[in-house]
Amino acid sequence: MGKTSIDKSHILPAVLRQDLCSFIQRSFQTISPGSEYLYNWHIEAIAHALTKCHQGKIKRLIITLPPRNLKSIAASVAFPAWVLGHDPTRRIIGVSYSQDLATKHAMDTRTVMLSDWYQNCFPNSRLHPEKNSRAEFMTSEQGYRFSTSVGGTLTGRGGNLIIIDDPQKAEEVMSDTKREGVKEWFRSTLLSRLDNKQKDCIILIQQRLHDDDLAGHLLEHGGWEHLNLPAIAEGVELIPISDTAVHQRQPGDLLHPERESIVVLEGMKESLGSYAYAAQYQQQPAPLGGGLIKWTWFPFYDQPPESKTTDRIIQSWDTACKDGSMHDYSVCTTWRIVGDNYYLLHLWRDRLEYPDLKRRIIVLAQQWKAEGVIIEDKGAGIQLIQDLRRDHNELNIYDFLPKESKAERVMAITPKIEGQQVWLPLEAHWMADFQREVVTFPKGKHDDMVDSVTQFLLWARNHAKRHPFFIAAFGPPLEELFYDYYPGNPDYLEYETIKKFSE
Repeated sequence: MGKTSIDKSHILPAVLRQDLCSFIQRSFQTISPGSEYLYNWHIEAIAHALTKCHQGKIKRLIITLPPRNLKSIAASVAFPAWVLGHDPTRRIIGVSYSQDLATKHAMDTRTVMLSDWYQNCFPNSRLHPEKNSRAEFMTSEQGYRFSTSVGGTLTGRGGNLIIIDDPQKAEEVMSDTKREGVKEWFRSTLLSRLDNKQKDCIILIQQRLHDDDLAGHLLEHGGWEHLNLPAIAEGVELIPISDTAVHQRQPGDLLHPERESIVVLEGMKESLGSYAYAAQYQQQPAPLGGGLIKWTWFPFYDQPPESKTTDRIIQSWDTACKDGSMHDYSVCTTWRIVGDNYYLLHLWRDRLEYPDLKRRIIVLAQQWKAEGVIIEDKGAGIQLIQDLRRDHNELNIYDFLPKESKAERVMAITPKIEGQQVWLPLEAHWMADFQREVVTFPKGKHDDMVDSVTQFLLWARNHAKRHPFFIAAFGPPLEELFYDYYPGNPDYLEYETIKKFSE
């Protein structure tokens, strides 16, 4: 009996049609040519969950995992192409926090579907030649992939598969208003776009950002399958990777050690701070109610270090202009900058009317020989900045205009505090009030001292280090312009660069 010949050219297309995990790998190689594909079991877990969505076994799925672990290529690029390959009539809506990102995912899906290997796998799935734009394309069978952003319009649009990939920017999630906006858009707009709310599928894939982000909100209300993939296992985990197999994680096991070792993860924790790291990498955001800043993060000094010529004394003012007991305090914190460390030397807090407040700024700046005075450029601060620059330009007034919410600002500076760069005096008459306000933020009655500290640390992040020649030669106004022109760390700029800029 002769041997039966096997046509090997049909094997790979058959594997790609049947196995989404293999299809994800082939898609990666198409949209990221030259990049190394690192296989890991978690990709099988994601592919298995997505496959069950395609089979109709899961109608509502949430996948949470750290950033840069192939979630978008798997869920927003490869999976839609694979679904349309099996069923060119499917109507898919892809959503991300920005239209640009949503469009990029759609373009990558289109790139996969136009490849020779894809068309060999799925000969019956072809793009419509006249309905093929960046944000939307249609198949010859009237199926489509439409992309939009959270908050975007979906009038007249419907779908039987909705994929939400990172619905909110990390830097916006501390805003109650913006979080509520995402949830309201999901409830009032996106849910109504399902063709059949009983049979159709919604997939949300994201890194956790807040206890009450969209994933947290949906999980609290129930009805969702949840595939949770923290960077480091905190307990024994049994994670399905197929209909017959599970991957077992032990406490301490890394998600993908070949990509992110424990050293890399510890570096991310130091960089992001405990709260953001726990949310984005461990998928366990803690409720905000005093946990944002921990008192144990502050080191204390008995005597500040001996003053050096390279040190700077800077004051940060959070101002109010009503002296009644029901009004906000004005607060001034005085700081010595010693390299990358910040020593809180003094804290003044009181309620004053405008004339007295202006005099107090002058007195404290002279008393501490402050090299610069930071004042928030809003409310009472606007007039103070104008008056002080006109009448007392020797004070070196720096205006500061925040764009983020108070909680977002605090989140931005917690790595400095947690990194023990912010030093407090062992004894100070104001310490009890300061501690109470810090550890209860953002739920406490007052936040004026926190505002002053946050303002200083944000300012110091970009302005603490100065080229001595530049300061002496040009002063704060031109200095501010220079640092706008050369963002980042201008300390490495040579003398000639600074001189050329001044000319």
